[in-house]
Amino acid sequence: MEQAKMPRHLAIIMDGNGRWAKSKGLPRTAGHKQGAENIRKIAIACNERGIEALTLYAFSTENWKRPEQEVDYLCKLPRFFFERYLKELIENNIQVRYLGEVERFPADTQNVILSAVEKTKHNTGLKLCLAVNYGSRREILLGVKQYAKEVLEAKTMLPLEESDFARYLMTNDLPELDLLIRTSGEYRISNFLLWQLAYAELIFTPVSWPQFDEACLDEALAEFGKRNRRFGGLQDE
Repeated sequence: MEQAKMPRHLAIIMDGNGRWAKSKGLPRTAGHKQGAENIRKIAIACNERGIEALTLYAFSTENWKRPEQEVDYLCKLPRFFFERYLKELIENNIQVRYLGEVERFPADTQNVILSAVEKTKHNTGLKLCLAVNYGSRREILLGVKQYAKEVLEAKTMLPLEESDFARYLMTNDLPELDLLIRTSGEYRISNFLLWQLAYAELIFTPVSWPQFDEACLDEALAEFGKRNRRFGGLQDE
């Protein structure tokens, strides 16, 4: 694939962990564990392919509605992941970031995430952005509130352009989103990056996240490379 056709910013809704586990007679937590391990493989693969940013939907604001035991396990996954793979991420020059309101998580979970961000902040390779306690409507609402606050404090002025509002979002220093992949056969956005998805390409695959490997990634990237992105205008077919 031509490098020019490679997305700068890829986002993935990592769906199907529970169904994968059920198909193998395992508890849902086993699916989440396998899904966390897969983050390492796909992040390194994206880094090797020259993708600048990878944003992964790891824990939504709606996930708190799940059974308490499952939520508790999900809150422990960052420690499992970073204790096992942070050294390798650093060796691969990957920078860890997060989107969302981590302050709702237990202190131990917060510290693990913030420590990974701090230890990798000078890395210049792939920006691995974990969306944790993240919801896009909430993100937009927080951005609007911050903008209104700045107007009231005379720190900024009306009117507000679309390009200006982007700086109030959690992705403000990332490239524009080029491609969204959702695994496990669902055809929903699920409150993920709604503003950023305006002109992104969408790919839905029946493959569950624990089974989504480098071959699946390359297939999606090849499909992206064939897309004719017009951004609302007219281009030669």
